[in-house]
Amino acid sequence: MDIVIIGGGASGLAAAIEAAKYGNVAVLERGERVARKLAVTGNGRCNLANLNLAPEKYHGEEPDFVRPALERFGVEDTLAFFRALGLVTVAEDSGRVYPLSDQAGSVVDVLRFNATERGVRHVCGFRAHEIRPERGGFRVLSDTGSFFADKVIVAAGGAASPRAGGTDAGYLLLERLGHTRTGLYPSLVQLKTENGFTRPLKGVRADAGVEVISRGETIAESAGEVQFTDYGVSGPALFEVSRAAVTAPECALRLDLLRMTELEELASMLNGRRSTSLTAENLLTGILHNKIGRTLVTRLGYPLAMPLSRLTAFDTEKVARAVKGVELRVTGNMGMDGAQVTAGGIRTAEFDPVTLESRLVPGLFACGEVLDVDGDCGGYNLQWAWSSGRLAGNLGALG
Repeated sequence: MDIVIIGGGASGLAAAIEAAKYGNVAVLERGERVARKLAVTGNGRCNLANLNLAPEKYHGEEPDFVRPALERFGVEDTLAFFRALGLVTVAEDSGRVYPLSDQAGSVVDVLRFNATERGVRHVCGFRAHEIRPERGGFRVLSDTGSFFADKVIVAAGGAASPRAGGTDAGYLLLERLGHTRTGLYPSLVQLKTENGFTRPLKGVRADAGVEVISRGETIAESAGEVQFTDYGVSGPALFEVSRAAVTAPECALRLDLLRMTELEELASMLNGRRSTSLTAENLLTGILHNKIGRTLVTRLGYPLAMPLSRLTAFDTEKVARAVKGVELRVTGNMGMDGAQVTAGGIRTAEFDPVTLESRLVPGLFACGEVLDVDGDCGGYNLQWAWSSGRLAGNLGALG
């Protein structure tokens, strides 16, 4: 049996290793090398899975679509899969799993080496523009040639991170065969906000609680590291809520910059500083990063040189409330160029969740980011790549 996999990313290589059990496999990659995006994921560290795997970590028109793949190839199975490939991994207390080498290249190498060992052919620079059903199979065409296959798996990824290989090619291939897609949005992406507060703090990191507020209601929340930029906010905790912020009609961020301390305790602490000889510049010294403290005090309209003795209890409570709830209006995001993942994709209702075979075109499968599935920050998107890729690579158990 001849099997063609369109896309040599995470899900494509996982599918190739699995499909090699059933026949001759060719991976058609439009880039100059396979797994280019995988090689830079997680700032080069590659958060490849999460021990806290759950279907609730995923989004799309049909969130439950992920269940069969995750149940068939869950996180323990994924770790065993990579052990068998020769990769040593380590899990952090948060549940995030990384290669022990702390290098994404290690993940790329074991996938590539093992696919090659199984006889998988890598064809790079092949820009597929059509999948043409023919008698007994499919012909995959590009401007430079074609491949015939009994089965085709589309693992072409999503539109996010075009500089690392993101593309809309997979959507177009499937749409030409009658499939449809949802709207596409950047996810796990930096947000642009009103920047009067963030610009002076460019590069400063803080531990914070993060809420996305839309029309007076909290629609998403997380906690952890945020990083201030000249255009807004970035960092892991921000990425976790970015999908909600991007898809909401209008919203703001609310940052709790001292999330482990209650408002009353903070207000009492600040009120006690009124009896010192300090100035407003030092009101938050020892509590927040000095730059954050000074910027926040200035934002509230207090001159930095003003003696703290001039503050009232009302003033110190006002500052405490600001520390516990910095509000920043969201004005945009860094787009697909800055996104790690695409929210949206080919509609999952058009595929069998148990096999990932097309309901419209028998013998055609899809996996990974090209489908309308995106996960939370923390290794969940790569877990979907491994689980869905291996499920698709089973080729419906040759049904």
